[in-house]
Amino acid sequence: MHRRVVVTGIGVLSPMGISLKESWTNIILGKCGITKLQSPEYEHLPCKVAGFVKDNGVEFQLSEHFKKTELKTMAPATGYALLAAKQALQDANLLNMTDDMKENTGVAVGMGMVDLGDICRTYDALKKGYHHVSPFFVPRILPNMAAGNISIKYGFQGPNHAVSTACATGAHAIGDSFRFIKNGYANVMVCGGTEACISPLSIAAFCRLRALSTSFNDMPEKASRPFDKDREGFVMGEGSAILILEELQQALGRGAHIYAEILGYGLSGDASHLTAPHSDGIGALLAMRRAIQDAKIKLDEITYINAHATSTPLGDAIETKAIKKLFGSHCSNIAVSSTKGAHGHLLGAAGNLEAVFTVKAVEDGILPPTINLEMIEDREINFVPVNSQEWKKCDKRIALKNAFGFGGTNACLCISQFIE
Repeated sequence: MHRRVVVTGIGVLSPMGISLKESWTNIILGKCGITKLQSPEYEHLPCKVAGFVKDNGVEFQLSEHFKKTELKTMAPATGYALLAAKQALQDANLLNMTDDMKENTGVAVGMGMVDLGDICRTYDALKKGYHHVSPFFVPRILPNMAAGNISIKYGFQGPNHAVSTACATGAHAIGDSFRFIKNGYANVMVCGGTEACISPLSIAAFCRLRALSTSFNDMPEKASRPFDKDREGFVMGEGSAILILEELQQALGRGAHIYAEILGYGLSGDASHLTAPHSDGIGALLAMRRAIQDAKIKLDEITYINAHATSTPLGDAIETKAIKKLFGSHCSNIAVSSTKGAHGHLLGAAGNLEAVFTVKAVEDGILPPTINLEMIEDREINFVPVNSQEWKKCDKRIALKNAFGFGGTNACLCISQFIE
């Protein structure tokens, strides 16, 4: 028999705050962590807004948490992941494991993009001479180094896994970890995603793709507006969210707090286009259907979907189409929301941060709002506009979390209220 998998710890560094409590509180209050890019380097770029990690509204500084020598060896994204992992392990009461537990604890943390600024600075250093290139340059830009650093720091000898599937990275990392535990490869997985790639080059590159919001530079808090009629592109964000997944009987045996249960995991490929989802929404539909099938539940047991919805005209509409096609008349009983209006799009750390908010929604019975949703195009679905809502009474709160990435890669997690 397959084993049940639950969430027993959470750590968060995001534009909404540097803890789970701060981030979740700000999300349900409908606050926004997106600010204007002030550096002169952004002056001539079409997009001048982004979501940086915030500590009580002030931009977070990694230098206050790591020595200079440590920061030389790792990318900022790795620093975020290490801090979020520490929070999560502390939350799960797993900082002091036995050697036997460490042997059966793994890590699955990925990132969508490496720090392009780091690459530019290193290339400039090379122009000065070979010896100006840092010996830590390669470790800094490898996507698996966040997972590697966490494994090394805590001595975890289970699966050491790193996913890099663009904006589906974080969700894939959680789903893969779910299967590692379900199939007996580990008892505990430290999993999620991390991202810190906001730079003039990355902003310029996404602008050239016409993917970013450019009309709200003087109103950054209004720039990211999923499902809204005036949406025009996403806003880049950064941060990390780490979840501790654990085999149920072990969690119960040690008296762990259980936030929620992971019931299923679905994956698919659009097989269509480099950056655009398939026009009929088949990729999203297949991922959702497979997650529900894996969970062994019925369609009508889903009552909330935390959407991928990045605030792009095409993507949001196609995801809505997929939801309506899959759920049909049951759509009237489903709430759908996207928290990206509040924190922007964290690329490889989007699916995991939003999975955290889905876990909290399931646990607390509160639906996070889609802020900036002022003009609704499709009124057949409750998109939880502007303000949070109470989850409608049901036998068991069960949600889907969607995450889609460039290259047509899709993931969906089925997350449930824990009932022993």
